[in-house]
Amino acid sequence: MKITKFPQSCLLIETKGKKILVDPGSLKYKDEYFDIWNSVNIILITHKHSDHCNTAVLEKLNKDITIYSTSEVKEANNSLNINIVKENDVLQLDDIRIEVVHAIHGYQPLLKGDKEIHENVGYIIDDGENRLYTTSDTICFKNDYKADILCVPVTGHGLTMSAFEASLYAKEVGATLTIPIHMDNPAFPPDFDYIEEMFNKYEAEYEILDNDESIEVE
Repeated sequence: MKITKFPQSCLLIETKGKKILVDPGSLKYKDEYFDIWNSVNIILITHKHSDHCNTAVLEKLNKDITIYSTSEVKEANNSLNINIVKENDVLQLDDIRIEVVHAIHGYQPLLKGDKEIHENVGYIIDDGENRLYTTSDTICFKNDYKADILCVPVTGHGLTMSAFEASLYAKEVGATLTIPIHMDNPAFPPDFDYIEEMFNKYEAEYEILDNDESIEVE
């Protein structure tokens, strides 16, 4: 499984001859991403915020690319052909199993009105050798999900987990590798010292990828 990180929470998962793009957002988007994003098999979107759903670019992508997301995202993006998924759904892409899982987007007063998220999901991508769980923007919650690779926000601010919760969450799901994401918004900057302190304290293996950087997991 090859994982490439793009800005904010966007990930390209390549496995079993397929390409899965998660949360292609508008934050720090570069034109050079277009051809890469346009070559994928499916797109998974967790929620409607623009840093997870770059509507203007998605409108231009190959119409053969299947897009999956929530009914709230579909309602906010009438120009996109979105296949609606909900928590507990399972998608099958040849030999790859994709589980749609629970997520709770945090709330604070800056999210009043149209910015508030009422429907949010995460995804667990299982290729038979690795299970990659990308959580979406979620606060910590009790569950029985298991994954080898966890891709999780660590910036807190009431919207997502902080490094404290994320490191504990990584241990809870059994992840042998955690990839912190959602760190490109200057309004909510990451504290790298705190990330290192918490992940080391709770003995959770992690790796911070630069944008456009890839890692291969056997």
